[in-house]
Amino acid sequence: MRILAVAVLGAAILVAPGLASAASAASAASAASAAPAGRQQDFTDAANAAGVPAGVLLAVSYLESRWDTNRGAPSTSGGFGPMHLTDAAAVTARHDGLGDARGDAARPSTVDSPGAVAAPGTQTLGRAAELTGLAEQRLRTDARDNIRGGAALLASYQRDLGAPGGAGSDPAAWYGAVARYSGADTADAAGDFADEVYATLRDGADRVTDDGEHVTLSAHAAVHPQVAWLDRLGLRRPPRPDGVECPPDLPCEWIPAPYADLGGGDYGNHDLGDRPASQRVRYIVIHDTEEYYDRTVQLVQDPAYVSWNYTIRSADGHVAQHVKAKDVAWHAGNWYVNATSVGIEHEGFAAEGAWYTEAMYRASAKLVRYLAARLDVPLDRGHIVGHDNVPGTVPSTVAGMHWDPAPYWDWGHYFDLLHAPFRGTGTARTGLVTIDPDYDANRPAFTGCDGTTDGPCPSHGASALVLHTAPDANAPLLSDPGLHPDGSASTMALSDTGSRVSAGQTYAVAGRSGDWTAIWYLGQRGWFRNPPAHPTAKWATGLVAVPKPGKETIPVYGRAYPEPAAYPAGVPYQAITPLQYTFAAGQRYAVAGIVPGEYYRAVSFDGSAPGDRTVVRGQTRYAQIQFGHRFMFVNLDDVRLVPSPLTGGSAAPRP
Repeated sequence: MRILAVAVLGAAILVAPGLASAASAASAASAASAAPAGRQQDFTDAANAAGVPAGVLLAVSYLESRWDTNRGAPSTSGGFGPMHLTDAAAVTARHDGLGDARGDAARPSTVDSPGAVAAPGTQTLGRAAELTGLAEQRLRTDARDNIRGGAALLASYQRDLGAPGGAGSDPAAWYGAVARYSGADTADAAGDFADEVYATLRDGADRVTDDGEHVTLSAHAAVHPQVAWLDRLGLRRPPRPDGVECPPDLPCEWIPAPYADLGGGDYGNHDLGDRPASQRVRYIVIHDTEEYYDRTVQLVQDPAYVSWNYTIRSADGHVAQHVKAKDVAWHAGNWYVNATSVGIEHEGFAAEGAWYTEAMYRASAKLVRYLAARLDVPLDRGHIVGHDNVPGTVPSTVAGMHWDPAPYWDWGHYFDLLHAPFRGTGTARTGLVTIDPDYDANRPAFTGCDGTTDGPCPSHGASALVLHTAPDANAPLLSDPGLHPDGSASTMALSDTGSRVSAGQTYAVAGRSGDWTAIWYLGQRGWFRNPPAHPTAKWATGLVAVPKPGKETIPVYGRAYPEPAAYPAGVPYQAITPLQYTFAAGQRYAVAGIVPGEYYRAVSFDGSAPGDRTVVRGQTRYAQIQFGHRFMFVNLDDVRLVPSPLTGGSAAPRP
């Protein structure tokens, strides 16, 4: 009954390209509800009803959501369900305060946060509702109806092109409709989206969705897409200058951030440099925009605003470059990190949206692989970091540091796409753990997704684990003196990173008790559940930092600046100010690398200030350690670096 009813609806759509009647749609929906079937069948039924090859429909959905429902929550760009039907008004920009994105007291930023802006006008959810007669709310929350809406939308695009349709039609002829489904406004972005869809169709896919449905797409190795259909869409073809720094197979345009003299000694919105000849790029920082793509691109072209190197659009993965890798963008809130990093903004909202599109993950991974190879940046979580992993510069800036892209960024999947999956390299006695929960199954009870601090977030997979003061789920969370100077415990607020670890981060083991593992974290033991049958972390090996004998405590820093003697005449010394944390004897922290003490001097528009546009280097060296949710630095003269099993006694002591 269900298949017949849906087929009748599909026939109505095909015979009359106009709107399906609401009565027929309601009848079909009722029949469908009476005979539920699996997600695989939902795709088959929707494809047959709308007249779309099932493989094409499955491949499009995979590139949008990997077939996940996300419990009806919107993506970070306002898309719903397996087909990512968009209703951009569903999410609103909520800034946590821009702060000083430059992060350099030598030239403080005076930029204010922008206000929220209206959502863009394109809405595929509404169009799908018109085509099917289904209520928009059902298209948002009911996976079966969402797939029907996406299929109807795809079929309408095929009809508009005058291309051959029908469930039994040649999948190769659907290239133009697939490209249009991306929502891209440029031919290269639409074509790249379609290429990724057809690569998925060619290779096949098989996974269990976030709600436990097993879905399979058989490989269609013989399908060769008819790319000429792309020309029928009439999309603009932006120029791609020879100097744009993107991989050749990634759609990318040059939208420059202006370097401009604002008068009165002020300038914006980045600094000129000569990296990597003058200074090594060590980090690639992952951000989300807290704005829609169009507004983000407008902001980066404002000379009085701040800057970042790239922006990636959610719907199709289109990339815009704004600042060359040789120059220093103002994005991370820490000048040492800015001077040694590239910043990539991803269209999205850390709080209201709960998930990022597969198209954006793939585009970002392509870009990061390219940049990492070109700039010699290691593909690990000590160097591919979130904005939420960047430390404050001095005690007063710690509380104001940003927390994007937040726990819903899927670091495990992202590193799979980077071809650098998280792997175990040790045993329960080798002294280190790499955090790696099952993203879909891991659902911490975060709060604050509605713009408050205590409103519950929808249940959703996450890449983060929370830490407790004891091996007990009811024990309090740890206290972060930078975020909670009154000594109170951290909270489950999405913005509170004070007792949280993230997939791919590596920590030194501080104890084990039953199913629980403790790590050293901000000078405390933090416990997380890590049962052998369903582990949330992988055992690892590596170097750890321990205080040198005789040192009861050592300072921890948010930047790795050189000693006073390194500064030439006329260049003010930049204080090496310890943060408000304690690294005490008996503790140990995983080491991500050794960095030199450096300071890039850049405080004038024309480079005329004494010592401007030069790198000050000293004799001091630092170890980068995973000290909390954010990485930090310790003076190499204060610590010993030893292999994790050689830290004395059992590497995994009982409490």
